[in-house]
Amino acid sequence: MTKKKPEDMTPEERKELKIEFAPGCFDSFEGTQEELDELIAEIKNMIQDGSLFEKSKEIDIDELVESDDPDDQALATRLLKAIDRDINGSDDRYMQ
Repeated sequence: MTKKKPEDMTPEERKELKIEFAPGCFDSFEGTQEELDELIAEIKNMIQDGSLFEKSKEIDIDELVESDDPDDQALATRLLKAIDRDINGSDDRYMQ
């Protein structure tokens, strides 16, 4: 079976996709539980109808790291830490 990009999948194939949110990914969300539930439902719906992929933009972590923009560098740091947690199983969010 060849792997397809999500944006190239049929609606039936997209229904088989599963989304998994990393622990703590919504820790800084500043809304009610109801608003968070609505956001998660909206993200899942966007996956199903393909609009998430149409509205998405591929990013290059190396470009973020090399950027002079502090927001880009902060995003790169968060992404690299998340990748490290996935690979090494470590979680430094609770370390002091």
